[in-house]
Amino acid sequence: MRIAVVDGQGGGMGKTLVEKIRETLGSGVRILALGTNALATAAMLKAGADEGATGENAIVVNASKVDYILGSVGILAANAMLGELTPRMAAAIAESPAQKILIPFNRCSLFIVGTRDEPLIKYIEEAAELLKAMISAE
Repeated sequence: MRIAVVDGQGGGMGKTLVEKIRETLGSGVRILALGTNALATAAMLKAGADEGATGENAIVVNASKVDYILGSVGILAANAMLGELTPRMAAAIAESPAQKILIPFNRCSLFIVGTRDEPLIKYIEEAAELLKAMISAE
């Protein structure tokens, strides 16, 4: 089971997501940290990701090689994360056959109707639990 966590900027959300996935699923899954920049990748590796890769080509190549992709809803939007997430990255993630678990993070001018206004950690915890349930159902 290969799980990719995609993040950019300082990697804070990705770091917390990797920690929560590791706490929820243990060492039985492989976590791939895909950062839009080296700082984000390093933060996710420090949090317990098994492997890490940085930049557009790394995300484009690996998006189709994982079973699950987790990150903010912005990873599907070209030029999100202050322009760090390129159109090629967004397309590769969107077109990947991997299941996607997205966190409604309203900083990319994307507002998801029907979501509650919860702290980010609550969404991260829900994402990890959803991932666990999806893996268990396989």
